[in-house]
Amino acid sequence: MRNAEELEGVSLLGNQGTVYPTDYNPDLLETFVNKHPGREYVVTFDCPEFTTLCPKTGQPDFGHIYISYIPRERMVESKSLKLYLFSFRNHGDFHEDVVNIIMNDLWNLMDPRYIEVRGIFMPRGGISIWPFANRGDADHEAMASQRRLDIFRKLP
Repeated sequence: MRNAEELEGVSLLGNQGTVYPTDYNPDLLETFVNKHPGREYVVTFDCPEFTTLCPKTGQPDFGHIYISYIPRERMVESKSLKLYLFSFRNHGDFHEDVVNIIMNDLWNLMDPRYIEVRGIFMPRGGISIWPFANRGDADHEAMASQRRLDIFRKLP
């Protein structure tokens, strides 16, 4: 069981008065202590209902976001991540930018060993866009580079 000190800063989980954001807001993200910092393991989030807006037309874009990371000392709390991702609903940016913004915000929040964010966006005008961004610390940069190569090899 986690103690109060380990849950310090986790304010959204269990809060019945949740207010859903209307604008992009990385300040919604919260972390908690990783109880296994000496072990490398992967945490993956599957976010199948991501929405954002086209920055030019304002039309909605729908996508599936996958986030995977190898934690260090801090981990992102899932309800705060849900609200953060929801904050993109009225945010106008290109798919490639959104994936990089998410990756950068989570990198700055947690300082993980490794992180990757993949977007699988629904077709618009007959074209699907599937951006992938990743980053690793000094010990995981070779892995990050290999993952990018793997993505190219698996493309149809």
